[in-house]
Amino acid sequence: MEIVHIVIALALIQYFILGGLVGRARVRSGVKAPAISGDPIFERYFRVHYNTMEQLVVFIPSILLFASYINIVAAAVLGLLFIVGRLVYFRAYIADPSKRGAGFGLTMLPTSILLFGGLGGAAWAALGI
Repeated sequence: MEIVHIVIALALIQYFILGGLVGRARVRSGVKAPAISGDPIFERYFRVHYNTMEQLVVFIPSILLFASYINIVAAAVLGLLFIVGRLVYFRAYIADPSKRGAGFGLTMLPTSILLFGGLGGAAWAALGI
């Protein structure tokens, strides 16, 4: 499970870095806290960070379920794909939010596999099959 825990920690570090980038964008744009609007570039950074938090809520339990019931290495690989997907999403969204589709797909695909695979594995185990 250690490899899965490392991937989770990397995803959380990525989230932490995105938070720092939001702070930097806030300073550069002059958007004073607690405001979260007023400059389109700042708003993009803010949305990427917030959306990543929304995705982590599903990703973290899903990767743990999948690793517990299906396969630890596969869970870690899918988790790394999630992290890459968030990076692609970030770069695209900052440049042009309408181009975020590939990054979104690279986030949702591994998360969906982890979630439904973990659910299936847990159900399989509960039925004693």
